[in-house]
Amino acid sequence: MKDKDLDITEVARRSGVPASTLRYYEEKGLIASTGRRGLRRLFAPGVLERLALISLGQVAGFSLDEIAQMFAPDGRLRIQRERLTAKAEELDRTIQRLVAMRDGLRHAAACSAPSHMECPRFRSIVRLAGAGRLDLPERRASGKRRSGPPAEPRERPVG
Repeated sequence: MKDKDLDITEVARRSGVPASTLRYYEEKGLIASTGRRGLRRLFAPGVLERLALISLGQVAGFSLDEIAQMFAPDGRLRIQRERLTAKAEELDRTIQRLVAMRDGLRHAAACSAPSHMECPRFRSIVRLAGAGRLDLPERRASGKRRSGPPAEPRERPVG
C-alpha cells in the first residue's frame, strides 16, 4: 500500500463510476485493489485510466467479459485488431438498421396517404416487421439473406 493509492471514494469521485460498480469490476477481475485503509479499498492511480478504457469499450458495445479479455494478466492492454474490425462491422450493420428505421418513421410521420395502412411503404414495413425481417437493408448490402419467403422490394415513399 502506497501513500499515492486512492481510496474507493476518491476513485468513484474522479472517475464518475459508482463504488458499487467498482466493487463489481473488481469481482469480475477488471480492476484490482492494492489493499485497504480501514474498510475502504485502495487502488493505484492507474485504475483511473483502466476505468476510462473499460468505459470506452462499453461505449463501443463490448461486453465486460470481452473487455476483460483485452487485458493481459500483467494488466497491459492486448487488444486484437480483428476484434476491433469485427465490432466496427457490427456497428455498421446496426447503423444501417437504425437509418432504415429512422427513414421509415420519418416517412410514416409525413406520409400523405389518408391512413398509414393505405401507404404502400408503411404496409411493406409492417410486413417485414411481422416476418422478423427489419434488418433487410443489412442483408441487401452484404448479399446475405435468411431462409424464408423472398424479400419484399423496397418501395418508394408516397408523397
